[in-house]
Amino acid sequence: MKTNNITRMLDAKKIKYQSFELPERKISALDTAEMLQVAPELIYKSIVLLRTTPRTKPILAVIPATHQVDPSALAAFLKEKKIKPASLAEAEKLTGLQAGGISPLALINKGFQIIFSNQADQHEFIHVSGGELGLNLRLTVKDLLILTNARTGSISTPLEEE
Repeated sequence: MKTNNITRMLDAKKIKYQSFELPERKISALDTAEMLQVAPELIYKSIVLLRTTPRTKPILAVIPATHQVDPSALAAFLKEKKIKPASLAEAEKLTGLQAGGISPLALINKGFQIIFSNQADQHEFIHVSGGELGLNLRLTVKDLLILTNARTGSISTPLEEE
């Protein structure tokens, strides 16, 4: 079983979780659901967004694989004028993590405001990245919200069918 700073922190805090190993490459949240044979609405992806005001906290939106972040709804929820998704390069630079391995658990106390999509409230457990490519963690929503000091809000919309 893979261990890293996140799994060690969870173990130290005696928080129950399950870890799953995946190929060590960037995999979409929908592909992760298929590989783990888990409903896609239980796999959550992390999206880095930026406020337009300089030197303000970046935002991490944590949303189901079946959804896309809605920047307008997120801005309204946070009472901001405007926010925009970070580029891949900006997200990796701000988080210090590779895209596909960005985890809300890796960003605890790293200056991010973390918001989970309110779909998480419908589930006892959800899956998030373990903070590196190839590691997925299943935790209770309650533990995730407490650990990350996050709130839930209506910040995403269903992906449009192709």
